[in-house]
Amino acid sequence: MLELMMCSLLTILPDYLYRRYAQGKRFGQEITLYSVWYELRWGITACLMLTVCLITVIFYFHPATSNVTLFYRTVPILPEINGRVAEVYVDFSGPVKQGEPIFKLDSAKQEAAVETARRKIAQVDADMVAAKTDIIRADAKIREDQSSLQQAVDELETKQELQRRNSGTVPEREIERLQLLVEGRKATLDVSTAAKTAEESQVVNELPATKASAEAALAQANVDLDKTVVRAGVSGRVEQFSLKVGDVVNPLMRPAGVLVPDKTGRSLVAGFDQLEAQIIKAGMIAEVTCVSKPFSVIPMVVTQVQDFIAAGQFRGGEQLIDPQQVTRPGTFIAFLEPLYQGGIDDITPGSSCIANAYSNNHDVIADPQTGVLKGLALHAIDALGLVHALLLRIQALVLPFKILVFSGH
Repeated sequence: MLELMMCSLLTILPDYLYRRYAQGKRFGQEITLYSVWYELRWGITACLMLTVCLITVIFYFHPATSNVTLFYRTVPILPEINGRVAEVYVDFSGPVKQGEPIFKLDSAKQEAAVETARRKIAQVDADMVAAKTDIIRADAKIREDQSSLQQAVDELETKQELQRRNSGTVPEREIERLQLLVEGRKATLDVSTAAKTAEESQVVNELPATKASAEAALAQANVDLDKTVVRAGVSGRVEQFSLKVGDVVNPLMRPAGVLVPDKTGRSLVAGFDQLEAQIIKAGMIAEVTCVSKPFSVIPMVVTQVQDFIAAGQFRGGEQLIDPQQVTRPGTFIAFLEPLYQGGIDDITPGSSCIANAYSNNHDVIADPQTGVLKGLALHAIDALGLVHALLLRIQALVLPFKILVFSGH
């Protein structure tokens, strides 16, 4: 309507003035309701054509969309293990700080595993003390065997010396007995030495490895025990948390609730028509008005443009994708951020908005290589952004009335 009124000032009004003052025709006589089309046909036709062209230029170079939403991130509250709820620390809805417990699962199994690991470590420590005692005992046994061996060797050497001096004094049978006794005591000494080496190996290698394994098992058991307490990964607010003591929670099938982080991951996402894919660029100035903040127009800037359209995505499978299956064309996504800090702090997350983006051809116009006609055309295009800005403000004014009165609420 606004475009039609503007175009009529340039077409129908001059045509009427020409008919009235140049041709002398008067409204109500030569110009009547029945002869308006015939008398003002050139102005009406030009007005309609100019209106269509003006609307096309405005909406193409200054895109608008009502598909704008303030998205925010949510975190599902899930345990890492299955279990039955033993304690609940938060209400159905409420704030939580990072690291605060939310609920606790039954931990009898995990506590038993922790206690088993602790007793295993205590057992290894006791075995270590016993092994050190065995080393002392083995060392004493070695000294005893060395003494017995030395006594047998001394007795053998004495008998051999007597036999050498007087062959008839010591029988040959006695010498052989003493030699076998020496060999036997050497074997006994070797057994005692091997036993001491085994005990030392147990103290130095086997028992420390067993203790390290037990400590690792204890650490794993403590980790599993900690998993029974589900804590908030970030500060935020718990919503729709209906978990009760006795409920069974499965991390794959049943989340316990939703955690909404504090002002993190929020972004204003606008879905423009695919026709504006060549117009929307990062750095463009935009404006939005949101349902949750009526009568307000917030200046924004396009920070990022998604270079693909979600409607064309597919997942590899056993069937070919037919383009005819895409029944609804997707939108061209642009991410908007407030031009001034805190611009969207008052907007409720998830709110629906209306957005306008405005083209800016100042750099092209200032380029010396730009011709006069092209510069004038670009000036006109940029100036038409004022019309779209005016339309947005009219929408911001009538939006509450449209929702509260004319929507039947």
